[in-house]
Amino acid sequence: MQRCLWSFLLLSAVINLTDLPNAFAVSNSSLTVTINGLKNQRGQVCLSLFSGGRGFPTSSDRAVAARCIKLENAPVTVKFENLKSGNYAIAAYHDANNDGILNRNLLGIPTEQFGFSQNPKILTGPPKFGDCAVLVAGPQTNIQIQLLNFLS
Repeated sequence: MQRCLWSFLLLSAVINLTDLPNAFAVSNSSLTVTINGLKNQRGQVCLSLFSGGRGFPTSSDRAVAARCIKLENAPVTVKFENLKSGNYAIAAYHDANNDGILNRNLLGIPTEQFGFSQNPKILTGPPKFGDCAVLVAGPQTNIQIQLLNFLS
């Protein structure tokens, strides 16, 4: 009986040691986002990176990361680094007037260009997180977002 117990413990230790690199894995995945379809080079492009549906796509304060990039060259490329492997979604907009918000008309329709990861079709309102989710795994994931404009 004791011999069986020692064999079990030894086998458990070997299995745990083979999985040791995964136990100490560092969050070192990155996501590079290329923004296409800019109508002009005025203002900035703002992106919010979400790791779940909470707050997506409008609450950048609930995003894992959010940043605005001054427009200098098209297309715009933004890299989010040190991400844990998992699903992420991006909401982006062209802040042409540099006011820090996605401007809308009286009906709530965006008057500035916007887009999402996975480039979902927009019919009656913003997409869900699951429609935009991208699996980030491994050292580098690249995606492209095509900006839309309903009022052009």
